[in-house]
Amino acid sequence: MEWDAPAIVLDARPYGEGDAVATVMTEAYGAHRGLARGGMARGRAAVWQPGNVVQARWVARLADQLGSLTAELVHPAAALAMEDRLGLAILRAACAVAEGALPEREAHPRVFAGLLRLLAQLGAGPEAVGVLVRWEAVLLADLGYGLTLDACALTGATEGLSWVSPRTGRAVTDDAADEWRARLLPLPAFLRSDAAGDAVQWRDGLQLTGHFLARDAFGHHHRPLPAARVALYDMVSSLAESAPDA
Repeated sequence: MEWDAPAIVLDARPYGEGDAVATVMTEAYGAHRGLARGGMARGRAAVWQPGNVVQARWVARLADQLGSLTAELVHPAAALAMEDRLGLAILRAACAVAEGALPEREAHPRVFAGLLRLLAQLGAGPEAVGVLVRWEAVLLADLGYGLTLDACALTGATEGLSWVSPRTGRAVTDDAADEWRARLLPLPAFLRSDAAGDAVQWRDGLQLTGHFLARDAFGHHHRPLPAARVALYDMVSSLAESAPDA
């Protein structure tokens, strides 16, 4: 059994002396683990940094074996993000969410394509946070936990949508929210338009998708939201608090 395909490195953990168990994501094979021999050794560790785009090859005698992974670096996204604190936090959060939430060996081409777009936009500035939130919404939808943000759950109205039910993931207008407003999650405007958004909206977007990731994608497997994702939310919250109109 074997395959050869472009892939995104999601994770690499030391195994034995100098080896690593790496997780990569491809369009056709989904999140896939394998033993990267020498993956932690000097000269090869840089290839297996989360976020890097590689040409990966997986080989195993039987389909259900761990198998071995080899890779050639195509795009050093991890190294390019090193000098941008926020960009690196976005990169780490995205890879940790994908590695933890996606079932192994299950293809999710929309999620793969969206993650590639996110990697390409890391250098565009803080607007990449909004790209990450949109990508997380796609990931939730692909896993069967999609949000319904096009109409009010109570009235059917398509305008004035300001909140999301933390129970159902459906949008609610401000007028319909009434006394339940304090229990609802803010719906950032950029998720219903092509606008880039701002720090306050990005914080609200991370809170929104983070709630459903934690409850559904991770909670159903009794795992917490990844620390890298929590750290990104804290960072963006600080940006929102210091924003002029916050």
